[in-house]
Amino acid sequence: MKIVKVNNKEELSEKATELFVHALNRLEKPVIGLATGSTPEGMYDKLTEKYQAGDITFKNAITFNLDEYASLAADNPNSYRYYMDEKLFNHVDIQKENTHLPNGLAGDLQQECTTYDERIIEAGSLDFLVLGIGLNGHIGFNEPGTAFDSRTHVVELTESTREVNSRFFDSLDEVPTEALTMGLGTIMEAKEIMLLVQGVKKAEILKKVVHGEVAEEVPASILQRHPNTTIITDIEL
Repeated sequence: MKIVKVNNKEELSEKATELFVHALNRLEKPVIGLATGSTPEGMYDKLTEKYQAGDITFKNAITFNLDEYASLAADNPNSYRYYMDEKLFNHVDIQKENTHLPNGLAGDLQQECTTYDERIIEAGSLDFLVLGIGLNGHIGFNEPGTAFDSRTHVVELTESTREVNSRFFDSLDEVPTEALTMGLGTIMEAKEIMLLVQGVKKAEILKKVVHGEVAEEVPASILQRHPNTTIITDIEL
């Protein structure tokens, strides 16, 4: 693991944008994995600015998001498809047919997961993957106890994860109980991973991820075994 220490969220967004742009520019047809949440928002803003300035293009990029809620339509403001459209896709020249998220409304969610994994493999696997981390060490929606060799799958969200995410909903009752997520095995096949971790509340779990035992109870700890992971954080380690 390479650790890049920054002083604040603005610096984190700047450094994350730098690594993202390097990945975007070095490949003819980059396959990029994307994350949602508050931490990468600044990066998406800066990527939009760079596109509008004519510095980058997304026209040849293919994207796969980490996860999506089950039961939410794409036009629901709390869906991750809606988030990605609002934060990035609607503001750059990416072809919408090249932007992929799991379909949370699929009639057969398990088959949707299998198909999603197949699409990633057909694209050549992920060249560059953006990750965030939950307070319990989850990456994507891979909660503690998820098998390290897991593929894209349906997961029942823990109450702690639902409570954290309830800030985006009108009430906890509105937060879906299930989601579709890339598995840890799928994530580990990415050629390069960038983990963004911001805020003192993530300090305890990040120290476990970086310095602790590699264990399924701390899903992100598997990144110790990845050959090309960069962690950008404002946390002292």
